[in-house]
Amino acid sequence: MKELVDAFWRAAAYCLHPRVILWSVLPLLIAVGAVLGLGWFYWESAVDVLRGALDQWDAIKTFKQWLRGLGAGAFVSVFEPLIIVALAVPVIVVASLLLVALLMTPAIVRLVAARRFAHLQRKQGASWWRAAAWSLGCTLAALLLLILSVPLWLVPPLVLVLPPMIWGWLTYKVMSFDVLAEHASNAERVQLMREHRWPLLAMGVVCGYLGAAPALVWAASALIVLLAPVLIVVSIWLYTLVFAFSALWFAHYALAALQAQRAAALPTAAPPADVIELLPATPKALS
Repeated sequence: MKELVDAFWRAAAYCLHPRVILWSVLPLLIAVGAVLGLGWFYWESAVDVLRGALDQWDAIKTFKQWLRGLGAGAFVSVFEPLIIVALAVPVIVVASLLLVALLMTPAIVRLVAARRFAHLQRKQGASWWRAAAWSLGCTLAALLLLILSVPLWLVPPLVLVLPPMIWGWLTYKVMSFDVLAEHASNAERVQLMREHRWPLLAMGVVCGYLGAAPALVWAASALIVLLAPVLIVVSIWLYTLVFAFSALWFAHYALAALQAQRAAALPTAAPPADVIELLPATPKALS
């Protein structure tokens, strides 16, 4: 627990490092360009298509009439945009995680290693394409779990638990692999991820809940249409910073655990022969 908290505060401090702030700009530019480009060309058509599809459902019509009767006509006008935003959030989260994993995590690990673990041997346990394949496979599994869990979101407590847990599992799997890919061998990585499974998973779940905060900005962007472009940019940057913090947290914790694991594996060296000869003789030997 002490090592986990220590890595947390170190990661928070590193988020203020000028390099980390600059590195967060590149994934931000890519994600913002993609989101704004898709929104510019397809937002109105997507809203119209969704509204036409939902209007075919009598239950949706009844629900909208009930809202108007309650005086919530403003909510009815943004009903379809809110659904599109809700569907887009998981995609944005996954895209942000992949961009950070591919573009920021290697640089962050090198920064942490240079400042704290300069003497830690790099065994190159996984190539970049293996790390990319691992991240993609875990991402597809997380998306499948999200889709399968959607019916359970109708139960009020579970909607606050299941998505962050799934994001936490995804963050734990992706970040643990990525931060150890360069320094740990394959055997060391497997052993470390097995022995530290629960602390790493707890870190992932905390990061999953932190990743839910930008979703509030997304919701505000759907309600405040005039500020939507600015709020979308802010929310994507928040996602990038959350995942950058996650990479820093996992890097500090995992590299420290790897260093301790290697130190524990070293055999206890026997004193050299010349040192043994110089040791004081026991009374029995002198007699």
